[in-house]
Amino acid sequence: MTAPIDKPQIDTVELGASGLNVSRLSFGTGTIGGGGRSQQSDLGLEGLSSLLLYAYDRGITFWDGADGYGTHEHLAKALAQVERSTVTLTTKTTSRNPEDVAADVERFLRELKTDYIDIVLLHCLTSSDWPETATAAMEQLDRCKQRGLIRAVGTSCHDLGALTASASSSWPDVNLVRINYAGEAMCGPPDKVRELIEQMVLDGKGVYGMKVVGGGGDLTQDPARAIQYVAEQTGVHAMVMGMTSRAQVDENAGLVQQFSAVAV
Repeated sequence: MTAPIDKPQIDTVELGASGLNVSRLSFGTGTIGGGGRSQQSDLGLEGLSSLLLYAYDRGITFWDGADGYGTHEHLAKALAQVERSTVTLTTKTTSRNPEDVAADVERFLRELKTDYIDIVLLHCLTSSDWPETATAAMEQLDRCKQRGLIRAVGTSCHDLGALTASASSSWPDVNLVRINYAGEAMCGPPDKVRELIEQMVLDGKGVYGMKVVGGGGDLTQDPARAIQYVAEQTGVHAMVMGMTSRAQVDENAGLVQQFSAVAV
């Protein structure tokens, strides 16, 4: 594939000490997602896979999925049309039982039609004691990592206590964190979440931000302000945004590239 004419490529960055190199903009496939569907899966198999490939040509090679979004099939179709090593792929499990986690990883590999998954996150952690209650699940993901089935492990938190625990834990390689200037659909106030992000980054964890334009895209009336805040006022390595059109890909890519370049 060749890059679109006059459309600058997104920069890449090391995702902390995870060993992964990712585009600063990640293509999210879970806008208003859950129960096996999302706004991205609603585009259909051909619609979403072709949009992922359009984004790929802009240098957006960091793709974010989850079991609950219903987009594994779409990701697999796009992934089959590019060199596997050029894409960093995330998915997520809500399982906490080690046997279920192992079964999830094996199923994810089949659904995504790949030999390995770059990042698998424990999805939607909502309690500060998750490092204790999810120990068996963490150990199972570590075993999958040792077998080469996944390359990095981490967390996606939906609670301030859980996020604080994730910042303090040495286990995650990668943290997916809700962050925006307005505090919409976040785990806590922006200033507190920024402190936790800085702690994670200082500890060598890879951090990428979600809900950049709010929970349901509520801040999209001024996406430049939303993206500028995350790029310039936080230490995230990348930000994930759900997109449903080429126009959104172009706009978000341009803004992320513009403000990330200023922040470096």
